[in-house]
Amino acid sequence: MPTIHRLNGYRVVIYSNDHRPSHVHVMGGTGEVVFQLQCPRGPVVLREVHGLTRQQVSDIGLKLDQQHTTLCTHWSDIHGYH
Repeated sequence: MPTIHRLNGYRVVIYSNDHRPSHVHVMGGTGEVVFQLQCPRGPVVLREVHGLTRQQVSDIGLKLDQQHTTLCTHWSDIHGYH
């Protein structure tokens, strides 16, 4: 499970044996959130939340949107497709 990015104490992860659609797991503190990337155009869409507040999820989503192109490139590098 390569960490592909870090966001203020959170790790952004793409599992090498994961499935479509393209998505990232963001882990840190006491929780995890999963956002679909909707590559190649975006924007990210919330899929799952465990143990994080609405504000934390909102902040993470905004930061992922800013890194969207890079995240899609990482997904494609790991899985060979969007």
